[in-house]
Amino acid sequence: MTDIRKQLLAAFEVEHREHLHAIRKALDAAESGAPLDMADVFRRAHSLKGAARAVDLPAVEEVAHQLEALFSRILEGSQSLDPETVVAVRGNLDAIEDLVAEAQHPSGTAAVAAAKARRTPSTEDGAGASDCAPTEAKGAAPDKAEQGSDPGAGTYLRVAAAQVEELAGSMHQLLAELQADEAMSESLRQVELDVRNLRRSWDALQRQFLSGASKAAGGKASTARLRDFDQELKGLFRKLSSLARSHKLSAWATEQAARQLRENIERVSLVSAETVFGTFGHMVREIAREEGRNVHFRTLGLDIQADRQVLQALKDPVMHLLRNAVSHGAEDGPERAAKGKPERTEIVLELTSRNGRLAVSVRDDGRGPDLARIERVAVERGLLQPRAAGDPAPMMDQLLSLVFSPGFSTAGSVDRLSGRGMGLSVVAEAVRRLHGSVLLRPRYPWGTEALLSVPFSAARQPLLLVEAEGRMFGLPTHGVERLLRLNARALESVEGRPAARIDVRGQDVIVPVVALAALTGSPNAPIPIEAGHAKAVLVRHGARHCALAVNAFHDVRTMLVNEVQAIGLGETVSGTVLLEDELPALVLSPELLVEHWVRHEGRLAAGGLGLAEWKPEAEEHGATVLVVDDSITTRTLEKSILEAQGYRVLLSVDGIDALNVLRSGEAMVDLVIADVEMPRMDGFGLLQAIKTDPRLAAVPVILMTSRADPADVRRGLDLGASAYITKQKFDQRELLATIGQLL
Repeated sequence: MTDIRKQLLAAFEVEHREHLHAIRKALDAAESGAPLDMADVFRRAHSLKGAARAVDLPAVEEVAHQLEALFSRILEGSQSLDPETVVAVRGNLDAIEDLVAEAQHPSGTAAVAAAKARRTPSTEDGAGASDCAPTEAKGAAPDKAEQGSDPGAGTYLRVAAAQVEELAGSMHQLLAELQADEAMSESLRQVELDVRNLRRSWDALQRQFLSGASKAAGGKASTARLRDFDQELKGLFRKLSSLARSHKLSAWATEQAARQLRENIERVSLVSAETVFGTFGHMVREIAREEGRNVHFRTLGLDIQADRQVLQALKDPVMHLLRNAVSHGAEDGPERAAKGKPERTEIVLELTSRNGRLAVSVRDDGRGPDLARIERVAVERGLLQPRAAGDPAPMMDQLLSLVFSPGFSTAGSVDRLSGRGMGLSVVAEAVRRLHGSVLLRPRYPWGTEALLSVPFSAARQPLLLVEAEGRMFGLPTHGVERLLRLNARALESVEGRPAARIDVRGQDVIVPVVALAALTGSPNAPIPIEAGHAKAVLVRHGARHCALAVNAFHDVRTMLVNEVQAIGLGETVSGTVLLEDELPALVLSPELLVEHWVRHEGRLAAGGLGLAEWKPEAEEHGATVLVVDDSITTRTLEKSILEAQGYRVLLSVDGIDALNVLRSGEAMVDLVIADVEMPRMDGFGLLQAIKTDPRLAAVPVILMTSRADPADVRRGLDLGASAYITKQKFDQRELLATIGQLL
């Protein structure tokens, strides 16, 4: 492959993903009821076609051309963007992604064949279904001589022009401050000369006193010299004071300019997650085809930006989690149908910003973790003690934390893709090297979620500096809930161990109080008490909390955290930092500290100590209400009324959209408020679908409509509506009272 060909393909790799992401995002927004900018979608398809032609990928060019033609017909009004067309468009977007991946890393004809199988529904103007079918062309895959990975291919980084301008401005500001510092150096040199002259005057004055000159003449001369010396000394002090003030201001300005420059450089080093995770859609589809699974893969938040090193370090762990979700989370069609699940297994990769950290969620609506199996394997491996009949089972979070132990697996056999437990220790280790944390938890009503939390930057982190038994430690602030000053007399005893009753997000939780030194190499270290109180840091991991008692709090700083390579530092150490005296301080992971306590205090942990009452995520809010109405005005009005009363509100634009929300398992819906007259599926159809679905039948439904005909009211109540409210007589007090009675 020629150098120019490499460069073109590398540029096209970035450009085509940008267009695909924008079109998919527009389709998602349109399905949620937002207006679709079809002109922009058409423009992107046209640009994609031209770019594919430029890099000689005729198969991609053909698919893009057919998409362009389709969008043109929609713009002209000769075809509608109905659900069937949207599905076909998404299929062709997947086909483009597969074709580009095949062109860059040839692995056979599977991707091309899959792309050729996709079709777009025919249109009223006579365009056949084959109009949007990708065709195989001689340029679909490179020659065999070009196959395989090319280590010489360059890496391209797209940087916004505004960021480059900010970087240049910061550099100019720093240079100006450095020039001012040069002027300060000249002033210092002048002060040095003044000091030397003053020293010469003082030496001469000393010789005059010792010369034995006549007392009268010597006295007058001495007085004059002393007066001059005094004036020179005062002048020198004034210069020194002025210089000290100027230097202080210059140092502050230089520090600010350097900090701004560093921040701008760090921002330039951030890249979109799309550049690293953008190929996973193709990978998941390939694995699903190989495994014979019917999978729908979605990505959310790939436009978020993070340090490229962080994203690259997460690539393999996320890939492993996705492989497991397909191979061992997804169920066969009959198994899903028996459980009342949708036909296709949904797997979602989502990136978000939470508490200043990058959160990566890999979730599915498959089988979910087998807690009983995990416990059996843990007992077999000696990680848990066998429990007698009638003893309570270990807490869920304790069991799920065990799957990250090295070599832990619940798989009955090892296959090419490995079991859900196999390799999770590798995932956890990769995340911990980034000073992050990982959680595995079930989803409700079904499925599994792996949640990774890491810093946006690979190096710099905000740290709370604390002292314990004469040693300094750093705790990343993301895991610190708050700082405590506990009355020693108020501490309680749980099975002989100190604990404190603390309000955690409105819940009264008994939290273990552990000397930080006891978790960092001094097992018998007592809790430090000063003036009848203990200073403690409340840390968390998932729903588990622990209060770490320390001798002193020192500072909160953003510091450069270095890798830790030394042996014997303990499993809780995630890195080191250098303090002012050039002595290293250990950086401790709050999550690993809590896990360490859970593992070594298993009996107390199993009893729920430090664990707030667990609830599914949706229950952390008020009851969840799904509002279904095709009028954006009505939806907005009802949403504002309900949220003002503390309810969590979800919105849908029609019955089909509402059913997708209810059956997806993304949220536990407690009540549905639906309009009757809606496109695609009206309120009566939605009500009937809910009441005939065993999983949803218990959800109360309120019909709210302008149709006040007694026959319509009777029909709604006969179908199972819990209440029927007419919009003509709408009173928010009546609505809220009705909801209160039903919930």
